[in-house]
Parts: sequence; structure tokens; C-alpha cells
Amino acid sequence: MALSWWRLELPCPPELEDSLTWKLNGLGIHRVALQHRPEAPEQRQLVAWLPAADWPAAERNQLPAALAPLAATFGLELAPLAWREQADEDWSLSWKQHWQPDPVGQRLLILPAWLELPPEHADRLVIRMDPGSAFGTGSHPTTRLCLEAIEQLQTLPGARVADLGCGSGILGIAALLQGARSVAAADTDSLAVRATRDNAAVSGFSQQLQVELGSVERLAELLDGRPADLLLCNILAPVIEALSPAFASVLAPDGLGLLSGLLVDQAPRLQAVLAEQGWRAELTAQQSQWGLMTLRRADVA
Repeated sequence: MALSWWRLELPCPPELEDSLTWKLNGLGIHRVALQHRPEAPEQRQLVAWLPAADWPAAERNQLPAALAPLAATFGLELAPLAWREQADEDWSLSWKQHWQPDPVGQRLLILPAWLELPPEHADRLVIRMDPGSAFGTGSHPTTRLCLEAIEQLQTLPGARVADLGCGSGILGIAALLQGARSVAAADTDSLAVRATRDNAAVSGFSQQLQVELGSVERLAELLDGRPADLLLCNILAPVIEALSPAFASVLAPDGLGLLSGLLVDQAPRLQAVLAEQGWRAELTAQQSQWGLMTLRRADVA
């Protein structure tokens, strides 16, 4: 019998992109795409495909209650979920229509692996990705803040980079495109590790980007006792706070950290926590309510 699918559609404000995709992944829903147009990044639609045999009415009816608290965290109300049953189809081809070349900053371009480079973007540095898993496709404000900050760095040529919570690997690939010597990356999700490895391959950086399953301790092992010149950390503020005591093991005394994934109103507490550990953290960029902090040792000018 041919496989049938439920297609789930849900308006997705930028604030909820990471939370919703992580939650869906935790529920076993990995076939996820986010519709957005580069010229209107605030207007997004989350689309997911669920095997009909695994998601009868009772399970589908419970999903809004599982997702609603994520919206409430941001003072938002979850939009109604729309369901549409689809006959046998190749979902992998269906979701590909949602992805288009996405310019970021002045020099970068996120390009789905199956698309040709548009002539109008021929002068950009191309991050080739297969956005088949929900791990940082570049559309979320925190990812774009990081990409724009990486683009502005003058110290990347020859630098050693550490990417903690690498997701799709997009940040490390951007650093390599701009001259970084190597990237050591780690994530606690095995699907993220696979996505990073696959995206490094399609972007031509399999040798320069090493990724393993684990957290900051595993990242320190990958660095082999030589902390990185640049630390990339695009994860939620409470997680950054929890991991920060180990930052000295992955970031050199004269190195720079880029911390994102945090809300602007979370910055003061995070700055205070980092200051107690000898770091100077400054909120240097923001988009909407999301912020990016730079991190340096307090005793380094």
C-alpha cells in the first residue's frame, strides 16, 4: 500500500523557529522545512511531513498542547495548525521548492545544494547546504547575527575555530570560507552532527571541519589542548551560562567569542555571570529581541 502523509503548516514567527523545530525533532518529526522569502524574512511558514500511519487523529490533536508553551515563553499565542493529507509523494522533492538562494550580509550566500549559483550572486562566498534537517538554515535572527559578525572579522585568516552547539555547521563553514584554518565542532544531537558533516562535505570542507557528538568537554578534546582563536556559540542563554565555566578550555586567552541565541533582556545576567569567571562580554548587535555578544578575557585589551 502506498505511503500517505499528513502535511502540517504553521505560521512561525522568527522567535519560535528554533524552539519549534527542536521540539518537533524531539517528538520524532524530522521532515521539516521553513518557508521564507529573503526579501520578507519575518514572514515564515513551518511545514512538516508526518507519516499518516504514525499520526492518527488522537496524536495530531495533542500536538498543539505540546507546542503552545513554547510560544507562551515569548508572550505569543501559537497559531492554529493546518493539516492536509497527501497521497504518496516524494516529500524530499516537495519541501525543496521552499528553499531559495539567501544572501546574508555583504559577502555570504546560503545556497541549497541542488540549486545552481545565480549569476547575480556570483561574487559572494557560497555556503552550500542540504537543509533537510531542522538545524540552523540561516534564516533565524541569531544565526544571521553570527554570520554577519563572522563576515566582519579581520582576524579569520589562519585562525582555529571552535563551534559549540554547531547545529547545521553553517557558522563554521562561513568561517572557513573567509580564511579560517580549521574548525572543531560539537553538538549533543546526533542528527546535528550528521547535518554538519554532510554540509561540510557539500561545501568542500570535509578535511578542515571536524565534528563529534558531545558538549564542551568533547570540543576541548577535539582541540587537543590548544584552545581556539574564535569560539562560536549560537545556543540559548541558560545553556551558555551553564557551559561558560568551561569556556577557558576551548577559547585562547587572547581569543574572541561570538555568543548568540540569547534574548536582549537576558544579556545583563549573562554578562554578570561571565564577569565572575573573568570574561568581558558586550552586547554588540541585535535584531528584534535577539542579541549577539562578543566575549574576551577581562584582562586582555
